[in-house]
Amino acid sequence: MKRQLVLATRNAGKIREFRRILDEAGSETIELVGLENFPHLEDVEETGETFLENALLKAETVCLQTGLPAIADDSGLCVDFLNGDPGIFSARWSGVHGDDAANIAKVLDQLMDVDDVQRGAHFTCVTVLALPNGETVSAEGILNGRILRTPIGSHGFGYDPIFLPEGSANSLAELDAFMKDAISHRGQSLRAIAPKIASMLATLG
Repeated sequence: MKRQLVLATRNAGKIREFRRILDEAGSETIELVGLENFPHLEDVEETGETFLENALLKAETVCLQTGLPAIADDSGLCVDFLNGDPGIFSARWSGVHGDDAANIAKVLDQLMDVDDVQRGAHFTCVTVLALPNGETVSAEGILNGRILRTPIGSHGFGYDPIFLPEGSANSLAELDAFMKDAISHRGQSLRAIAPKIASMLATLG
């Protein structure tokens, strides 16, 4: 019998990534459901000051509201020249939540006159699993790279078109789903937490 696990997001791109990576990790006993199955739930306000705090807040809130185990992540782009910004504000950096094109445009504008050697950046993802019994577990993934001068590629979402992973000749948005999952910050975080999910869900009886 499959156990339901609620993914605390309505972001279609994230949902696809989570499902792919958990499937690859061999989590066949888990039925991952998104917040689209709970239309009555309001979005959780991300009031934390770190990726971990926001992921924990989302996972615990959705777990409490649904009575089911919940998994959530918080992730973002951290640009060295911008002192780590947009960071936890990545999804709403332009002032409008989820407007990828506007967010990208703002970062490129802020780095317009910045040399390539100063365009270092990294993606961070923290994933948290929260159980109805109050237990939680977390895992972090980091992908280093630099910011390109113009968007390249049509795959992925968010800042993928302007992020060049360290050691890669292609932006994240030029990589297919399999290649991206293999190196991405979210892929790293999910692969780290995946082995713990089944064993923790089993403790619920």
